[in-house]
Amino acid sequence: MSRLRPWLAALAFGCMAASCKTLPGVNNLPPPNTHAPTIATANGKLPPQKAAQLAERRWAAATAELKPLALLEEQATGVPLIAGNKVTLLFDGPATMREMMDAARAAISTINLETYIFDQDPVGTQFADLLIEKRQQGVLVNVMYDAVGTLNTPQAFFERMKAAGVNLLAFNPVNPAARKGRWELNNRDHRKLMVVDGKTAFTGGINISAAYANSSLFRSPRRKPEQANGQEVGWRDTHIKIEGPAVATLQWAFINNWIHQEAGELPRADYFPRLANAGDKFVRVLATSPDRDSEIYKSLLVAINEAKQSIHITSAYFVPDQQTIDALCAAATRGVDVRLVLPGVSDHTLVFHAGRGFYDQLLAAKVRIYQLQVAVLHAKTAVIDGAWSTIGSANIDYRSFMHNYELNVMVLDPAFGRDMESAFNEDLRNSQEVTLEAWRKRPLTDRIKEWAAKLGQYWM
Repeated sequence: MSRLRPWLAALAFGCMAASCKTLPGVNNLPPPNTHAPTIATANGKLPPQKAAQLAERRWAAATAELKPLALLEEQATGVPLIAGNKVTLLFDGPATMREMMDAARAAISTINLETYIFDQDPVGTQFADLLIEKRQQGVLVNVMYDAVGTLNTPQAFFERMKAAGVNLLAFNPVNPAARKGRWELNNRDHRKLMVVDGKTAFTGGINISAAYANSSLFRSPRRKPEQANGQEVGWRDTHIKIEGPAVATLQWAFINNWIHQEAGELPRADYFPRLANAGDKFVRVLATSPDRDSEIYKSLLVAINEAKQSIHITSAYFVPDQQTIDALCAAATRGVDVRLVLPGVSDHTLVFHAGRGFYDQLLAAKVRIYQLQVAVLHAKTAVIDGAWSTIGSANIDYRSFMHNYELNVMVLDPAFGRDMESAFNEDLRNSQEVTLEAWRKRPLTDRIKEWAAKLGQYWM
């Protein structure tokens, strides 16, 4: 009976989803009312002519038509590009955690940390110790963690930080009496963000946990994923480090989320120092919430629809809506190289099988699907036409696009796109391709699991 419970739950959720709201469309967007994308800098927005000239220079080496894509994306999201940034791709878990700790260790004024999971394990404890040390040195430390994502973390772990003067906020507590504002148990803070001194930011898919800090040779001690060929596997994730004017937007996203929890104002500090240009990258920061209009989803869909050459997606929890499926199939049909790296092993059985329920339709349209074998895939990235990239916390599923607080950064730059392609190819080397012929020979029991899991996809 215990084995049937997840599938019965999926069936129940499927019945509930019949009356749920749907994701917005992007096929009937009005034409852009300008000939140049809106570009913000450290000194404010550029006039249209200067914005067009800067974009022309920066995108001269791009093979893709980035200007019309940038215009359509802005039309869909209402969010401008930000110029003058340095963006560093962090592909390796241990290296990412070292970079984050080094940045925190060098902090002189503030550290703002937002995470879904904060584990009490060797990495989480080391991170907490560092935050306590910095607070004792006079650095203001604010930590916002999701109450559901940290259910397995003992309260004493957080109390120790609080006693040391770290400001803590449990996002949307499970206990309604602990929430000063509206109780929203279903809406989780899935963002991963750290801003140091208002000048350096880290974001992507990595939580504060040994599971996400380890390379693919290690397995999570707090989750037991389905394993490949009986072998123990670890986790594969992606993060980025940002320096430049976009850091102020990321800082604002943190502060805005804190204030909206109605937990009081943050302690006064210089959260927004003057930021000079740090590089030549254009980025678009999309911080979404359940009361907004699914901007991350719309941005991704616009990029897929506009793709001319390639769509390379790495998705941890892939349970797409039909509009996304149709867009991917249409792209493959018009000759775009559409390749997806999806989990071969997973820590979420229902999500794992729900995503597989779409394979037949995708494979029939010549979308190529690869399943990562050497690790539990946790990355949420895409690179389109080698020049438009996204890295963040949002999965390709209803929960991320409609119920969670998520944070993705879009980078419109061919040089960064090459780095993303290298990372994608690294995952391909460790993946096994799924063919339509082999897929249609899968066991009947798998088909039943996929059907049942898909019924509850709206809530996953």
